[in-house]
Amino acid sequence: MRLVTFAPRPHGPQHVGLLRDGSQVIDLKLVGGNPPFDPADMVSLITAGDAALKWLRDVAATAKETTPLDKVTLLAPIPRPRKNVFCVGWNYLEHFAEGAKARTHVQEMPAHPAFFTKAPTTVSGPYDEIPLHAGVTGKLDWEVELGVIVGTGGSNIREADAMRHIFGYTVINDVSAREVQRQHGQQWFKGKSLDGLCPMGPWLATADEVPHPDELHVICRVNGVAKQDSNTRQMYFKIPRLIAELSAGLTLEPGDIISTGTPAGVGHARTPPEFLHAGDVLETEIVSLGLLRNKIGSQSFAAKDAGDAKEN
Repeated sequence: MRLVTFAPRPHGPQHVGLLRDGSQVIDLKLVGGNPPFDPADMVSLITAGDAALKWLRDVAATAKETTPLDKVTLLAPIPRPRKNVFCVGWNYLEHFAEGAKARTHVQEMPAHPAFFTKAPTTVSGPYDEIPLHAGVTGKLDWEVELGVIVGTGGSNIREADAMRHIFGYTVINDVSAREVQRQHGQQWFKGKSLDGLCPMGPWLATADEVPHPDELHVICRVNGVAKQDSNTRQMYFKIPRLIAELSAGLTLEPGDIISTGTPAGVGHARTPPEFLHAGDVLETEIVSLGLLRNKIGSQSFAAKDAGDAKEN
């Protein structure tokens, strides 16, 4: 199944929907019955686990009323995560190598995954405008990544059991402010956490929809030109290892998001370096899973919000 969080009209309240035939949305707020979760909250659905999945299968088989996908506004599947997005650095060998010139303190692949996080306020929708953050950064960079959504929570999860803890998958771009990232020493949080720098979606595919997450074609394009083109089979630390290491002494909860790292081709490692500019169109695709298309805006979230408030 493919699940979406959407607004039936621009700026309306969010609903959770079930995608049918790739082009129709079943609004779970309108189907009636007694869902075992809040049909306006994707994390509530994920937390309900098998009971939610059973109910959704019944709805998929019986629901008659749908809305065309192109008539709704898609949000990120989890528009406001309850916790930071967990991220993984240096998880493709070629990407590790291309960043060596900007990294003198680590020259060999680490023995353990490099984890960092992005604040919940980074998350934006699959077709939202990405803020330029002029005056804060002049070096916005792209990073296509496979997102893993935790279903069954837990701590100290064994690698052999890890895949059973996954609810589903989504597409993420870990957009980064490179000079801000470098300004703060060996931690990357600030440069990764400017508002709106985590477009996600366009939907959440349940785990049974993605039987081979280690064989997915990942692509990132800027203005139609491919900048990254790889496959998740090139991950150095595979998904079970990431979950096992992350959950060691740290409880993962339903709805937690893990962004699993990016391949080679990022802008700052190119010769000469390349960065995103106002008006650029950033496309983030995992073939057979989904495509994000985000235009780079000319203002920050704060400036945009202030403008909206003035108009209203």
